[in-house]
Amino acid sequence: MKKIYLFSVFCFLMLFSCKSDEQIGGVEPESSFVNFNIDAVPYSKLSTYAFFKGDIKNLNPVSRVIPYEPASSLFTDYASKKRFIWMPEGIKASYEADDKSLNFPVGTVLIKNFYYNTIQPGNTAKIIETRLMIKKSSGWIFAEYLWNDAQTEAELVTGSDFTSGSSKNITFKKDNGDVITTDYRIPSETECYACHKLDNKPVPIGVKPQNLNVTYNYPNGLKNQLQKLVDEGYLQSYPSNIVSTVNYNDTSKPLDIRLRSYLDINCAHCHQENARCDYRAIRLSFTQTANFAKMGVCIMADEPIDPSLERIITPGNPNKSVMHFRLTSTDESNRMPLLGRTVVHDEGVQLLKQWISTLNQNCP
Repeated sequence: MKKIYLFSVFCFLMLFSCKSDEQIGGVEPESSFVNFNIDAVPYSKLSTYAFFKGDIKNLNPVSRVIPYEPASSLFTDYASKKRFIWMPEGIKASYEADDKSLNFPVGTVLIKNFYYNTIQPGNTAKIIETRLMIKKSSGWIFAEYLWNDAQTEAELVTGSDFTSGSSKNITFKKDNGDVITTDYRIPSETECYACHKLDNKPVPIGVKPQNLNVTYNYPNGLKNQLQKLVDEGYLQSYPSNIVSTVNYNDTSKPLDIRLRSYLDINCAHCHQENARCDYRAIRLSFTQTANFAKMGVCIMADEPIDPSLERIITPGNPNKSVMHFRLTSTDESNRMPLLGRTVVHDEGVQLLKQWISTLNQNCP
């Protein structure tokens, strides 16, 4: 009798245990678990972090992996991007200035996925790479993950076996129907550092309050992204008077604000003090370009390229402006930005050309 009773209790406990692990009411319980050991990262496989639930290629984040999108996006050969922030429990970032990246605590991970929805033939979707920036006690580190063709996993390639980076030949279709074939550049750790460098230390680029002070369509509705970070316990607070960038594709915004936003996200990380191109004559952060001279208007070029290109920006004449020349070039010795693109960003060039054409001042 005692044996039968114990067996019955065992079955009951097993049944209860199994039920607790099954779907309740047909809905799978939400998990916020991320596998993160700061002493062990970067892991060799992206899936090990458990940032995403279900089929990893869907990039469906677990609850505390928060999506974000800057007002204007860095151009990378027309790649689309999905970005996320994850932080361990109990720590928060802090605000320092509109144009300075949030001060993230140790343990923060910034996740950036690069993909195309129109890979040819067939307009198929394909993730090319995922880049992580991980904040360790020694500072930010980079971890580069390349996706396999089956889109089932991304493998770590940062390190001694990837010092020179690599390229991947792709053919994709633009929104206007143009088909482009290019050798998409996958950067080495050194190349990442070239752009993500300030005061000789690696830093993030896009996570500045001026870029995040816009709404995002989260699964439960629209919300300001900075407020979302506060609500999630990821950010202490932020001021209500942030001077913010805009989406440079938004034609309802003033032309000069759109161009300044474009230059800020694509160029300012190098063209600022104590960065890669601090020796150049221009400063392209959004907070500085309210002064058009900072963008190079009427400023003599500080490098010999072509006799017809005397000024960085020649008012009313894009074809005599160094900046226009560099944005339309794909030559590695002339193009700007130096890294991150192999093709011309037609929309960005058109924006610059339109703005230069509206300038009617006379240079001294």
